Amino acid sequence: MGNIAPDQKKPGCGLLTAVFKGRTKKCPKKYSSSSQKKDHRNPSPDVSNSDRDREFQGSYNPQNHQKQPDRIVQRPGPKYSRPDPVNHPHLHPSHSNKSRPENPRSGTQQAVRKHPEASLGLSGELDSMIADHQRSKGPAGMVRASSGNVMLHGNLGNLKQPGNGNTMDSDNVPRTRPDLEMTMKKDQDPAKTGSLCRALSTRMDPEHLKILGNEDYKNGKFAEALALYDTAISIDPNKACYRSNKSAALTSLGRLLEAAFECREAIRIDPFYQRAHNRLATLLVRLGEAERATYHFKQAGQEADPDSMDKAKQVLVHLNKCTEAKRRGDWRGLEKEAELSIVAGADSAPLIFALKAEALMKLNRLQEAVQTMAKGPKFDTNECTKFFGPIASATLLVTRAQVDMIEDRFDDAISSAQRATSLDPNNGDATPLLRKARAVATARSTGNDLFKLGNYAEACIAYGEGLNHDPSNSVLLGNRAACRCKLEQYDKAIDDCGRAIKARPGHTKARLRRADCYAKMENWDDCIQDCQVVLRECSENEEARKLLEEAEDQLKKIDQRHQEEMGRT
Repeated sequence: MGNIAPDQKKPGCGLLTAVFKGRTKKCPKKYSSSSQKKDHRNPSPDVSNSDRDREFQGSYNPQNHQKQPDRIVQRPGPKYSRPDPVNHPHLHPSHSNKSRPENPRSGTQQAVRKHPEASLGLSGELDSMIADHQRSKGPAGMVRASSGNVMLHGNLGNLKQPGNGNTMDSDNVPRTRPDLEMTMKKDQDPAKTGSLCRALSTRMDPEHLKILGNEDYKNGKFAEALALYDTAISIDPNKACYRSNKSAALTSLGRLLEAAFECREAIRIDPFYQRAHNRLATLLVRLGEAERATYHFKQAGQEADPDSMDKAKQVLVHLNKCTEAKRRGDWRGLEKEAELSIVAGADSAPLIFALKAEALMKLNRLQEAVQTMAKGPKFDTNECTKFFGPIASATLLVTRAQVDMIEDRFDDAISSAQRATSLDPNNGDATPLLRKARAVATARSTGNDLFKLGNYAEACIAYGEGLNHDPSNSVLLGNRAACRCKLEQYDKAIDDCGRAIKARPGHTKARLRRADCYAKMENWDDCIQDCQVVLRECSENEEARKLLEEAEDQLKKIDQRHQEEMGRT
């Protein structure tokens, strides 16, 4: 058989061999005479068509030819009616309504058609092979479509079935298309699944993706819209409207710097895209770049938003006043104008928040400075440098380092100061701040080690060296007060606590330590006052509560003694 040309192979044999791999049973052979039936391995190549055709006519009679088990039939005539196809109820229960016997092993109903061995033709042999395969492999979901075609019922080879999103490989294992699999791996967020499925159904048309993104944006699903716009951009990166729509989604997610970058890219693609100019100008107002926003509002033409243009004018006026106040050293004026700029529309401007925090630190209102920086936007340093430039980013880092030192985050302060010096070597504040941060960090570390060893006097000296570089550092002042309290230098300890509280009114440890010093000096009134302040700030502070109860008890005893003395006199 291996040497027969492809066009000479018998129909059905190749298909059965492909389906039933590994079976040793061959396709039925056809013989022309009884002399050839004795040698089954050498069929005659000269079999006439009429003899072969008689096999399919059903003219064979086993009673007349008992010694000839094979039959020769004629080709069906013109009046031949084809019999009904054979149904297999155990494979397709819905195709037959007849009762079926139960399989005692599985409990399911199953029927297997039996064929007499003497009456097997090509059609019968095919049925028998299907039945044998079912008995050996179990139900495999196969259906006989015709005498020369066998198909899998559940999954038609590698064809996609209705209602089934996956395709099947040759081992009946589901697989996905590589391009769809990459898209699914890119966004694993469950919230984006619905939109991505709809996107895939559009066969990745970027315009359809944009429309779907617009629908999600209108419904408040900004993350899903962003994913769709990103996909559209990956297909067609030179479409300005995709970038502009992505900018809108990023703005709604609070990622303003990224949104501004996308608007810039949209304008680079289409310099006359007025909507992108207006969107960028609105972002620049919020970021404190009012002068640049004015230029883009002019480029926006009729798309310019009048309300945003008014905000830009107001912010620009207050920023000019901030510059003048800082030049004069008017820190109260700087704090006021910076706040007005934020209220006017620059609500996400990190440099303006830094200006206000700087003014508050100059006024020795350190706690307010910390709160101001906490309210400001949290942008990545690299993004700030890319957007505002290295000089402005270095100024912002210096202010952050100063706030970190107030909050006892010396390592962060050193890191910020080092980054500032690398971005702007000419910054006059970055280098001294870095030196001071290192000195304070070293003094705190040395003093803490000595304090743990019980060397309170030496620890007090170490903290003092750090205070020489930063006299208003509340952390070092509070630590030195603890050392002086251990040395029973209560007056000096109270003085250090007072300075720490003045620099940082929310310094709970310093206030509680001062209350303890008052208690040891039997100054119960001042002790009660500090304990009450601590409990107002933190009602669950057990140390302050116990100290307050002790102070109140002592005051009651003192009052009783005074009354007893008054009664004796």
